[in-house]
Amino acid sequence: MSNSGARLASLLTILAVAPAIPAANYPAPKEADFVIHDFQFRDGEKLPELRIHYATLGAPERDASGRVTNAVLIQHGTTGSWRQFTSPSFADELFGPDQLLDASRYYIIMSDSIGHGGSSKPSDGLRAHFPHYDYDDMVAAQHQLVTEGLGVNHLRLVMGTSMGCMHSWVWGETYPDFMDTLMPLACLPAAIAGRNRVWREEVMDSIRLDPAWKNGDYTGEPVLGLRSALYVMLIATSAPLEWQEEYPTRDQADQFLHSFIEKRLPQYDANDMLYALDASRDYDPSPNLEKIKAPVMFVNSADDFINPPELGIAERDIKRVPRGKFVLLPISRQTRGHGTHTLAAVWKQYLQELLEESK
Repeated sequence: MSNSGARLASLLTILAVAPAIPAANYPAPKEADFVIHDFQFRDGEKLPELRIHYATLGAPERDASGRVTNAVLIQHGTTGSWRQFTSPSFADELFGPDQLLDASRYYIIMSDSIGHGGSSKPSDGLRAHFPHYDYDDMVAAQHQLVTEGLGVNHLRLVMGTSMGCMHSWVWGETYPDFMDTLMPLACLPAAIAGRNRVWREEVMDSIRLDPAWKNGDYTGEPVLGLRSALYVMLIATSAPLEWQEEYPTRDQADQFLHSFIEKRLPQYDANDMLYALDASRDYDPSPNLEKIKAPVMFVNSADDFINPPELGIAERDIKRVPRGKFVLLPISRQTRGHGTHTLAAVWKQYLQELLEESK
């Protein structure tokens, strides 16, 4: 893939646009739905049927006691879906023969979280009457998929990017004996506050303040609100060094912005986006980090706008994780800001270290 092609693929995964599944040296993912009946959310609301869409690669293997030994759960980012992990920058680096997550040896599970992809979400029909889910609800539904839907009683690895990174911390605290290892990529194990909260609130306000939103009961998308939301999200997921090289003139930068926004606008639903951002409102794993038993390989990139290294939160809080290690990737020609989480070539050496440590 050319440099420009790699950059485009990175941008698509940053803003969770599902790329086409490429031809690759691993089996085609198998897609299906798992329906949870009478799912109760933490705030007491219920859905008679909650659909969780997922895809798998490979097959589960069990030891003599019946415990699954090779299952890997990979969790996507905000407004994304499992398809972001089929991008060449991720799948072609990890899923092929003799690669770290070789699909002939591992049972890889990639699910769409509540409100995302092919899973139940506001745009299915309930709109703003859809239950207001949070990260604990999303992880609880994933756990039911893994255990009841797929019959998996143990995970070799739980990893995730961005929102999926935050879900990894929730998994480690809520089900501390369920996994061998954890690899959170591009997040912080702390409450969403400061600038991180502000840009999320800007996105939500952009939608809610558009008169066309109509309290979520719109018949046509509130385009002005969505456009403003995408402007904020694009900056939050930007990679300054890359963009300066790729768009070195005013006209090139303007053309990139206009082209990007116009192509992406039709791919989003306002309620789905609002709910997805709002789901982080009460996320805060910091009080319970000592409960995590599995080895943790926690990786951020120094050019990440959303999780800036100068906060010092990662370095401070990893000390409370009994078997935790934090890696800060330096800014380089290979990093892509927040989107570095899906560029496996940049960080897969740390995944290898984690898997070898936990054999």
